Amino acid sequence: MRRRLLATAAALLLIGGVAGSAAADAPAGQPTRPAAASAEVPSGVSAGVAVFDRQTGTFTEQLNTSTRFRSASVVKLLLALDYLWNRGPDYTVPAADRAWLEPMLRASDDDAASAYWSGHGGTAIITRMVGRLGLKDTAPPPTGYEGYWGYTALSARDTVTIYRYLLDSAPGPVRDFVMGNLRQSTRCASDRFDQHFGIAGAFEKPWAVKQGWSGSSYEKGTCGPPRTAAATRTASPAPAAAADVDLTRPALHSTGTVGAGDRSIVAVFTLHPVGTSYGKAYTDIGRLTRSLNVPGAARPAGWWYGTWSDHVNVRPGPGTGSAPMTQLPSGVEVLLGCQARGEVVNVPPYTNEWWAYLPQYNGWISNIYINSPDNKMPDVKDC
Repeated sequence: MRRRLLATAAALLLIGGVAGSAAADAPAGQPTRPAAASAEVPSGVSAGVAVFDRQTGTFTEQLNTSTRFRSASVVKLLLALDYLWNRGPDYTVPAADRAWLEPMLRASDDDAASAYWSGHGGTAIITRMVGRLGLKDTAPPPTGYEGYWGYTALSARDTVTIYRYLLDSAPGPVRDFVMGNLRQSTRCASDRFDQHFGIAGAFEKPWAVKQGWSGSSYEKGTCGPPRTAAATRTASPAPAAAADVDLTRPALHSTGTVGAGDRSIVAVFTLHPVGTSYGKAYTDIGRLTRSLNVPGAARPAGWWYGTWSDHVNVRPGPGTGSAPMTQLPSGVEVLLGCQARGEVVNVPPYTNEWWAYLPQYNGWISNIYINSPDNKMPDVKDC
């Protein structure tokens, strides 16, 4: 099969790039290159970035570090710290509280955050934590939106401050509880969004992450085995403006630590043009994060390629005989490890017998859904 016109059109709409090309940080046919010296922000994206090297005590990346973004789920770090603040000296977390804290930190459970927010003072939580940690840009949600914890204002530099407190100043049990849960981040969030974008896709483990996403243009989450009736996601209302924090454009944030001993703290906050799909935002924050100079980071080997079509199934092997493990965000860019012949897949009028292995999913997708001019990608090795 030669170039697919349908795939090409979809790629231009969903990825905004050239079909068949590798990611911005890796020319086609070559493995990923070493980190760049400065952030490369995709066109149309607004970003705030900070990378702090704990070994040298210096920043290796700083871009709009004091700019305020709506936090989305990154604020759950502050909710967890507020809960733990006065639980000394042993900071024991009862099983009943672990039952909601762990899903909130690992799978970004919204119900847990909402329950804590409504039961412990709402905006007062943010006020307390600003004073305790000396945060400079963090502020409660704007007037009229006090019930929306995800509208808390947060900056890249304040996020670094939060992680530095956790790693260097917090009592040992607090550090171990929060960071231990962030190291167990699940690919599929509680709302079925694939949350292993940004840090989690750009670098090999060890890493620990707390991600955030918010956007009315983001389609329902498709992470995990397909369901016959997925729950409808309820989007928060988006006012035109609130002070200096944009509550309208789709947001996608990746924060956490990277490398042995949590060497680097990374905070990447992004806003995308109105109407941007989740797969496009996922791709763009991935490209931005991969461009960063992150000391101690190990980068995965492979080739980055765009995909096309909605709900592309990731399967345990190169065939359709086994049930899908998960489905990709629409049009997302993925890391390919190798390719092999498998079951012939037909998407009339096209056919393809080649399948690509996705090491970050430990699964396979048909090459028919990859933006490449040929059935077999000429630059990706055979399995």
